[in-house]
Amino acid sequence: MISAAAVRVSHPTGVLRGRVTLPASKSEANRALIIRALSGKDFPIHNLSDANDTQLLNRLLSTPAGEEVSAEDAGTVMRFITAYYAATGQQLTLTGTPRMCQRPIGVLVDALRKLGAQIEYVGEEGYPPLQMKGFDFSGTNQLTVRSDISSQYISALLMIAPLLPQGLELTLEGKISSEPYIRMTLAQMAYFGVQATFEGQKISVAKQEYQAREYTVESDWSAASYWYSIAALAREAELLLPALRKDSLQGDSVLPTLMAPFGVQTVFTPEGVQLTKQPITQPLARIDFFACPDLAQTVAALAAGLEVEVEMTGLESLRIKETDRIAALQAELVKLGAELRETEPAVFKVFLVNQPQNEASIHTYEDHRMAMAFAPLGLKQPLVVEEHRVVRKSYPKYWEELQKAGFAVDEIQ
Repeated sequence: MISAAAVRVSHPTGVLRGRVTLPASKSEANRALIIRALSGKDFPIHNLSDANDTQLLNRLLSTPAGEEVSAEDAGTVMRFITAYYAATGQQLTLTGTPRMCQRPIGVLVDALRKLGAQIEYVGEEGYPPLQMKGFDFSGTNQLTVRSDISSQYISALLMIAPLLPQGLELTLEGKISSEPYIRMTLAQMAYFGVQATFEGQKISVAKQEYQAREYTVESDWSAASYWYSIAALAREAELLLPALRKDSLQGDSVLPTLMAPFGVQTVFTPEGVQLTKQPITQPLARIDFFACPDLAQTVAALAAGLEVEVEMTGLESLRIKETDRIAALQAELVKLGAELRETEPAVFKVFLVNQPQNEASIHTYEDHRMAMAFAPLGLKQPLVVEEHRVVRKSYPKYWEELQKAGFAVDEIQ
């Protein structure tokens, strides 16, 4: 069991073959948990994610709320549980880690207030902690909400919409961030019997009841991205990623198309996805991450490892994640001989500028995706990943899976 403060990661051969265990999708699991709680009915959710975010949400929904509860460092949990507590009229203080209390939530709180939620800020306006003081329906069922910041605000409002006395009509203002995740929310709501319409910038949900149905959570495409990176960086790779579906609801299921230019062939099988290392034969064009921002760190680190230059757009939401992910990438890519530079407004490019540091030490900024995106570069040369335990947030067995695939993952005290 890996337990030290940092690990040194390397691979002796660069040849990987075998079956990889992925975590279940926390995006699907968290939505299913909220819907089950809102339904007021108990039904089984199979393959529930062991990610800390999902286990935390399950605890918050399964136990009576106290005077103060914490969403810890989980952005999805903070946003979903805020809407849930508001819609169910609970009275408590909702807080999180110091970083969570620096992440904005004003767009969601403003929307909930317009519906009748009594919410006050304990500290700085627009940021947690939140004092939840109940719900008194305002009489309105129409909201206009900014949609260019986080799709999680939209999803949080949509899931409580069927419980509102008049349902909800949402007008989305601006370019829609991570739209596949909004459609995932609507698809899961439909699975549980709630119908909605999504036309242009408008989403309408009438007052309805959720129906109890068994649900099985798919494996996590976001976690699969690190194995796509591994396949691209390997000398040879044939990897099976079980329980991934071609008709997935997850936005990060764009990986087969996105990673093909990096030399990763994807074949769907009855078991899941088979990845095979191929030569890089296609020119790498500009990649837009607006619909799949969680893949940006993986691709930036991969480009540095492959020594190719890649243009990246759609990174706006990365500033308000677990860390400022753009600043974090810029700081850490330098250690690999690369640079992430804004070449024009909202357009970033990975440049190769120097030789990588010998055994670079990657700082993770309390961000699980920094650890997992950079670790595959141990295929190119040994590197150190600091505070590696952050992976518990979404992929607790990540380091054990790397070891099963032949990586040396050595503890550093």
